[in-house]
Amino acid sequence: MQARIYQPTKSAMTSGQANTKGWVLEYVPQEQRRIDPLMGWVGSGDTRRQVQLHFETREAAIDYARRHGIPHRVESEHPRRPNRRPMGYAGNFAYNRRGNWTH
Repeated sequence: MQARIYQPTKSAMTSGQANTKGWVLEYVPQEQRRIDPLMGWVGSGDTRRQVQLHFETREAAIDYARRHGIPHRVESEHPRRPNRRPMGYAGNFAYNRRGNWTH
């Protein structure tokens, strides 16, 4: 069963960069999901799909996969620009505001 090693992206629900510095090893699904005819739930017999291992560096994830004999592929990292705004939300309450705060 092949594994995938990648660096996770940031959550779409926040502008922060938390949990994007490390690397994740997860198994590639071997079995297609199927719909249960009685309940309509989606499921699979592939239990390794639920496993995610987190590592500090890419090399640590690769070493783990090699030690345990897990065939793997490494997805290249995507460089991220820092998310810096000169006047973010806190700027609404700054003491040196030039204009009135209105809605």
